[in-house]
Amino acid sequence: SVSLYSVAVVTGSNKGIGLAIVRALCKQFNGDVYVTSRDVGRGEEAVKTLNSEGLKPKFHQLDINDLNSIKNAAAYFKGKYDGVDILINNAGTAFKASDTTPFGVQAEVTLRTNFFATRDVLTHFLPLVKAGGRVVNVSSMLSASGLKQCSPELQQRFHSEDITEDELVVLMQRFVDEAKKGEHKQGGWPDMSYAVSKIGVTVLSMIHARHLSKERPKDGILINACCPGWVRTEIAAPGAPKSPDEGAITPVYLALLAPGATEPHGKYVSDKEVQPW
Repeated sequence: SVSLYSVAVVTGSNKGIGLAIVRALCKQFNGDVYVTSRDVGRGEEAVKTLNSEGLKPKFHQLDINDLNSIKNAAAYFKGKYDGVDILINNAGTAFKASDTTPFGVQAEVTLRTNFFATRDVLTHFLPLVKAGGRVVNVSSMLSASGLKQCSPELQQRFHSEDITEDELVVLMQRFVDEAKKGEHKQGGWPDMSYAVSKIGVTVLSMIHARHLSKERPKDGILINACCPGWVRTEIAAPGAPKSPDEGAITPVYLALLAPGATEPHGKYVSDKEVQPW
């Protein structure tokens, strides 16, 4: 039997900003909230941590780098809830600045998770998003600064209203291929694979927003990319100014945009404000 509860799904939410997003949604969202993570043990530990705070999230395994895991999770939410009301794509990875892994490898690994795997989640979950649903893709302030360091040709495409998902995929793959050959700078790319991956996430959000407005205009689904700010996590430095709970504020704000709201949609948002792109 299908649950009548609304449901929110947060990827990569066993720690850091993802866990903080689940914590806030447990307090503010009227429905079931799911911790999801690649590792079942870590996910269940996260649930226990929140249980000890008096909160009652649920857990489902989801490894965004594993297509079968994505399909299994999508089938579960389709079967149990007939879809999802809130999807927050938070799962991501980054190399520390001090990491000596070759740049081409860093580019491939970073893009595989942050862009290509996030895209796979959206491919399988966007059709499940219910009318009035909210989709939030966690991007980064580095996507905006990285964009400014791209060649004028690349900037033109990333600003374009007519860039397609297929074209974006080709461009993201081109960055990886050129990085592996040490030719990315000649190709017009910045020296930052994390920034490029998040440019991809932001632009993909805008592409999906245009698609939803065209294909499901009456459904009132809002999709946005956001920057959580510089947050103390394993990815960032211990000196970052924001706590994970502070980093969760903007993603949660976008996830809980009031019923009937028409904006923001297809925007890049930081500190609850639409930012220029």
